[in-house]
Amino acid sequence: MTEKVWGGRFLEDIDEMVDRFNASIRFDRRLYAQDIMGSIAHCRALAKQKVFSEEEASRIIEALTEIREAMDRGEYLSDESHEDIHTLVEKVLVDRVGAIGEKIHTGRSRNDQVSLDVRLYVKEAIDRADALITEMQKVLVRLAEKNIDVIVPGYTHMQRAQPVLVSHHLLAYFEMLKRDRQRYREQYRRVNVLTLGSAALAGTTFDLDRQMVAEALGFEAVSENSMDAVSDRDFVLEFLFASSVLMMHLSRLSEELVMWSTQEFGFLNLPDAFCTGSSIMPQKKNPDVPELIRGKTGRAYGHLMGLLTTMKGLPLSYNKDMQEDKEALFDTVDTVEQCLMVISRLLDGVTFNGETMKKAVERGYLTATDLADYMVTKGETFRQAHEVVGKMVLFAIEKDKELNQLTLDEMRRFSDKIDQDVYPWLDPVECVKRRKLPGGTGPQTVRRSLEKAKKEIGS
Repeated sequence: MTEKVWGGRFLEDIDEMVDRFNASIRFDRRLYAQDIMGSIAHCRALAKQKVFSEEEASRIIEALTEIREAMDRGEYLSDESHEDIHTLVEKVLVDRVGAIGEKIHTGRSRNDQVSLDVRLYVKEAIDRADALITEMQKVLVRLAEKNIDVIVPGYTHMQRAQPVLVSHHLLAYFEMLKRDRQRYREQYRRVNVLTLGSAALAGTTFDLDRQMVAEALGFEAVSENSMDAVSDRDFVLEFLFASSVLMMHLSRLSEELVMWSTQEFGFLNLPDAFCTGSSIMPQKKNPDVPELIRGKTGRAYGHLMGLLTTMKGLPLSYNKDMQEDKEALFDTVDTVEQCLMVISRLLDGVTFNGETMKKAVERGYLTATDLADYMVTKGETFRQAHEVVGKMVLFAIEKDKELNQLTLDEMRRFSDKIDQDVYPWLDPVECVKRRKLPGGTGPQTVRRSLEKAKKEIGS
């Protein structure tokens, strides 16, 4: 069993089962790069305090740089005999430079060390998520431009409601993703705080230049309270929350991809390369990718609720319970990145069935609201018009007709204010065109929205 860095206090070795139960090296080894970055910056701060001579600091930094390169190649990381990545890095350092390597932990605790490492990791994860979301937005814009004139039924309560441009529908997801990017970027400011120097909970007796360390590691601020710094996992929770909302958006889109690709809808075709078949039914083309994304959303939610529950009863300051943050964080990062990458590639190959959508728009009385609006222009109040049109819809259902198939005489049975000029109001294409106010589904409005979207994402 590897000698513990904290072993001096104990008369007997740790139980082997407890050692395995307590260790985090299996999962926190992915923090090796962040741990080494932090150690290099800490080494420079210690050198400024004369804990290291300039020559010793140079040797330490050179060795840490070499260890980083070796770990990039996969060396050392399979060694699970150490408690965590921090002790592994320190052990490899001491093996390379000798006893001076044991000075590296002066003025810091694993409490502030792990907080630093995770903050560095989350900053990088936010940057990657931002880039992947932007790429997905670009795909949505391309798909919307390609189908700019295609009309589809808009739904409420999963019932056909009003005609909209499919490009308008796609840009709704663009807006969701825009808010996702904003959430990550707003959170970045709160992650971007240096906690190193807080030590175990009270700070350190060494007058370390924390501002110098912050600047070296790209942090904008230095933590104000050492007890809060080592016991704070709000920044992880915020990342999990932002990721859960993002996954919810991806799941909603995935649900529509699944439904719209069914024979019952037939609105779109998913690319074969992103579907699978059945082991028994030769005809099947299963939408496994969007189904998996929909399913993986539950993982993101679970990690958020799990860590919230872990943190809810913890007294100040650090408690070992907080080690549970990492597996939740790492799995969420992996899940989000995989889902964003695969759904962007899938969307790039989606094709819409315009003719099927057109037929769907022509059935279901989707122009009823426009008919009520028409009657308002003739002097009716909207409530009166709503009542009249509701009765006309019932009549049309009985006659097995759409509203635009009713004769003028049939319509005038319900209101003598209806005239021949009513028919353009019952044309789905004209219905879409009339909604030209900002934010509406009118073609010119949607084109302006597309241009604005392209500028926002640099497309």
